[in-house]
Amino acid sequence: MSKPKVGLVGGGSWATAIAKMLCKNHETINWWVRNDFIKEYILKHKHNPNYLTSVEFNTEQLQLTTDINELVENSDWIVFATPSIHLEACLENLNVSLENKFIVSAIKGIVPVHYKIVGEYLHENYQVAYENFGVISGPCHAEEVALERLSYLTIAAQDTEKAKMVADGLSCSFIKTNISKDIFGTEYAAVLKNIYSIAAGIAHGLGYGDNFQAVLMSNATREMNRITQHISPIKRNVTESAYLGDLLVTGYSNFSRNRMFGNMIGKGYTVKAAILEMNMVAEGYYATKSVYQLKKVLEVKAPILAAVYKTLYEGKEPKKVFKRLANKLN
Repeated sequence: MSKPKVGLVGGGSWATAIAKMLCKNHETINWWVRNDFIKEYILKHKHNPNYLTSVEFNTEQLQLTTDINELVENSDWIVFATPSIHLEACLENLNVSLENKFIVSAIKGIVPVHYKIVGEYLHENYQVAYENFGVISGPCHAEEVALERLSYLTIAAQDTEKAKMVADGLSCSFIKTNISKDIFGTEYAAVLKNIYSIAAGIAHGLGYGDNFQAVLMSNATREMNRITQHISPIKRNVTESAYLGDLLVTGYSNFSRNRMFGNMIGKGYTVKAAILEMNMVAEGYYATKSVYQLKKVLEVKAPILAAVYKTLYEGKEPKKVFKRLANKLN
């Protein structure tokens, strides 16, 4: 039986890191990038022109394309690793069905306008059954993958065999993998940890120290648990790496773009100025609005989420917002 053919959608740092992992386990991978310049540059120079430029590829392993239909047609399972704000545009020309493909989301954000996590969006708009959907979660930074520092991934899917297939496709000497069945909890946790990372960044920018950061992360863990339990009330242990581990690395690491974004806000940047200065997408900014609307519907206690929302979307002064937040934490 031939090995399933794998496809990858995205050209950013996380997609490039995933391409590096996949190339360790597959003779060839199908890889969609957004334009011919990126495609030709990788083929000529053997690395991404914009992200993780130290990662060098054997181009004989890469079937690069800018045609999403070609990518889907030629792949049995597909990893989506494009920013959530670009997913809809990425799929706008798709006329090949995704129904018989196994789709894996490495996207850690909410699809704008639709206010849906990726699994829900693909299920409702592209008829992707939840049995044919999986999630890749950390803790794992693209930059550390590039450096081949030991990292961990959790692959969640309702079908354990499919989760194991993806895990085997990503595992290598510097990537350890676990599997889970919690597709909703892991995907929402991946979204929420970016919001809490912005909170950690704002606190740092305001001059709060390690003691406050520890209390903030402790409260964020419990808040994450409350929200995920309201959305998907199953037995889960939020101290596992896919939840707490991913939250901690995103909240504390200097590689975290969400923490960087929050830090700029705490230091006095406007939201617009912070977005313009960064050359990468801070998924937590876009997720905050969507999850805050969900919070109101669920009527769940989420003071950290509310503080980030008031700072980013209501223009409230971060210093005053976080002073009030500090009195609510324990």
